[in-house]
Amino acid sequence: MTWDARLWGALLVVCGVIFLDGLDVSMVGMSLPSIGADLGVSLSSLQWVVTGYVLGYGGLLLLGGRTADLLGRRRVFLVALAVFAVVSMLSSLATNPELLIAARFVKGVAAAFTAPAALSIITTTFHEGPDRNRALSIFTTCAASGFSMGLILGGALTEIGWRWTFLMPGPVALIVLLFAIKLIPNSPREEVSGGYDVPGAVTVTAGMLSLVYAVVGAEHAGWVSFQTIGMFVLAAVLLTAFVVIEQRSKHPLVRLGILRSGSLRRANLAGLTVFGAYVAFQFIGTLYLQNLLGWSSLETALAFLPAGLLVISLSPNAGKIADRIGTDKMIIGAMALFVIGYGLSLRIGPESAYFSTIFPSIMLIGIGFAIGFPALNIQAVSGVADDEQGLASGLFNTSTQVGGAVVLASVTAVISSQSVGVTAPAGMLSAYKPGLAVVTGVAVLGLIIALTGLRGLSRRRALEETEAAELTAVQKELADKEMTPAA
Repeated sequence: MTWDARLWGALLVVCGVIFLDGLDVSMVGMSLPSIGADLGVSLSSLQWVVTGYVLGYGGLLLLGGRTADLLGRRRVFLVALAVFAVVSMLSSLATNPELLIAARFVKGVAAAFTAPAALSIITTTFHEGPDRNRALSIFTTCAASGFSMGLILGGALTEIGWRWTFLMPGPVALIVLLFAIKLIPNSPREEVSGGYDVPGAVTVTAGMLSLVYAVVGAEHAGWVSFQTIGMFVLAAVLLTAFVVIEQRSKHPLVRLGILRSGSLRRANLAGLTVFGAYVAFQFIGTLYLQNLLGWSSLETALAFLPAGLLVISLSPNAGKIADRIGTDKMIIGAMALFVIGYGLSLRIGPESAYFSTIFPSIMLIGIGFAIGFPALNIQAVSGVADDEQGLASGLFNTSTQVGGAVVLASVTAVISSQSVGVTAPAGMLSAYKPGLAVVTGVAVLGLIIALTGLRGLSRRRALEETEAAELTAVQKELADKEMTPAA
């Protein structure tokens, strides 16, 4: 398939959305300590600035992906991107944490419609195989580029004022929108009668909100309190109801049959651990560098930057590697690097030298993302019909965002429980290390999930070898018949 100028333009515009997402997440991450100091936000409340966005994003991604299939990917992409731009600029005016968190939630909702639309535009435009793998590798590179640029911009703008980090994505989104109007082609709409699965969207979003609130609230209420247990029970009931609704709905938000694919399930579960571990790691790392070591926001940004630069430089080749060795081996290698990287971060001390303790972790995590995240994107949409590409991409993005919300909430609860009444640096360090231990444990879980792919790979190879042997035997039998003279 030859890529002409218009096709390249459409790809780059769509990649602009994931660039914007990376830009926004990393800029806000760098400004968290400043927000906490300016608005008087506690640690447990501060994480909701991140979690609010993640919940809006993850909670409605499934609806966003399905809506893109039903209404047309271009229409959904443009409308949601416009909302994202407006809310970005308004959020910079927030005067209290409640308004700020609410604005972040709405931005997440807008991103929940742009991201799956963008990914499904790619997967329906480029045929499965080398072309799609190449396009998805570029997609991942743009995400890393946005994240890396966001680190620098976030660090620099926070020195001026944290509100600038909330304002900046707005104009960028408007620029992307203007190009998108011209370059994104119209896409066919799926004709259905029966509307949307609103009950499914409501129950799955409310279920995930309840789950995260249960984890976050456990810090104050207690893990065995009526509130905490009640919220866990409510989350279980709502998510169970979601499954029942999907089984009975004529036009379900999630066609449960799509989950029969083992590779799709592994990609989603592994993506959950990858994003969850990293969001929590960056949260702890930012607090550690700024609050404990006294680094500025810009210095903190530069500390995380090498990981993004590695992804930018290495991920464009991920598609070629996937063509040669397959995604399963790439994902296993990436997961192993994550485990080692996060494990090394446990060596931090009250006066750690960056290049001997933190830098090795940053480098290993960066290489892991460069080879692992493109492979997960490829695996998550492989073998899926065009009319369900929005659903498949929505499922994968939902998994990553839910992972970010749940793991971050869990790690924050652990840190908060260990830092009650603590002000000395040594005490804060003893609170950060259990959080890093949780992050490392999540990475280990991701490696275990990835290793199950080897068993599936062995089965596929055995089946292919059996089919090849049967075909060879049939061909030999036919050849023998042709060579045998008629009686």
